[in-house]
Amino acid sequence: MVIASNSGGQAAPVEAPAEAPLAASFGSRAFLAPMSGVTDIVMRRIAARFGAGLVISEMVASDEFVRGSEEARIRAEGAGISPHVVQLAGCDPHWLGEAARLAEANGAAIVDINMGCPAKKVTGGWAGSALMRDLDHALSLVHAAVKAVSIPVTVKMRLGWDAASLNAPELARRAVDAGAAMITVHGRTRQQFYKGQADWAAIRAVREQGSFPLVANGDIHTGADARACLAQSGADCVMIGRAALGRPWLVGAIGAELAGREAKTLTLAEKLAVAREHYEGLLSLMGVAHGVRHARKHLAAYADDAMASGAAPDAELRRTLLTADQPQPVIAALEALFSDRCNRVAA
Repeated sequence: MVIASNSGGQAAPVEAPAEAPLAASFGSRAFLAPMSGVTDIVMRRIAARFGAGLVISEMVASDEFVRGSEEARIRAEGAGISPHVVQLAGCDPHWLGEAARLAEANGAAIVDINMGCPAKKVTGGWAGSALMRDLDHALSLVHAAVKAVSIPVTVKMRLGWDAASLNAPELARRAVDAGAAMITVHGRTRQQFYKGQADWAAIRAVREQGSFPLVANGDIHTGADARACLAQSGADCVMIGRAALGRPWLVGAIGAELAGREAKTLTLAEKLAVAREHYEGLLSLMGVAHGVRHARKHLAAYADDAMASGAAPDAELRRTLLTADQPQPVIAALEALFSDRCNRVAA
């Protein structure tokens, strides 16, 4: 895909292929990736409000969801999000089909099947990217989900298990033939985990399997990255993962750039409001004891973004932000972090 430049030197909007109606129907071509332990319902609500085209839930274990696990229920929560996408993981067609049915009954508009998670505790149970080692079995999960629901079923995968088995093109083609409505490919193999650089050009082999909606994922941090990824991969949309941690507004900003619109730059006060909303939302969702601990990875990322923008917190402020076990000192530390007196640029 060639990106033209307009007379003002700005990158022209990237046109969505006419043959990809599902991917083109979400208002933005930039999606928030599902990240276990990260894309909680509060983060997804914020990212959606800032213009992300799709926001996908954390990975939900199919059997635990059906059996009524409270953790699985919280992970699959979608109140206030439209369209609501639940990502399911598992290796048993029965449980995955039942979980897809339950997700639809609870308001999901799309069910995504995880065939890309590289974590050992997931692949050790032959779920996640381990499914790419047995495509017939992987397809049995697609069939089970498609049969169980009336909503679209999508699949997220990697390039393959390792460099010797780059079978994403075959899995994608067979999944679409089985009824999958959209394919997402992370441009690494399972054995790479998150090392090295995502290979966007390798995703083009999946594109060549047909005109189905295709999403490219991996190492997209900026609008320029997104345009390069689309050009190299031939994908219709991009999916942003780790770069959005501490910056849930980033996905919408990249989507705006792809559409030829100027991305909004947040003020310190606006970033503080987002960080507080996220923190307080997690406390409300999970309770103080659990919420305080869960929020620390997000708080560290918000602090990193503030520091990249010019903030210079002292060691005690950052220590309070990341170790305090009560909300009040954490909120005070957030307010100081995003204040003019802490920010070299603003000052």
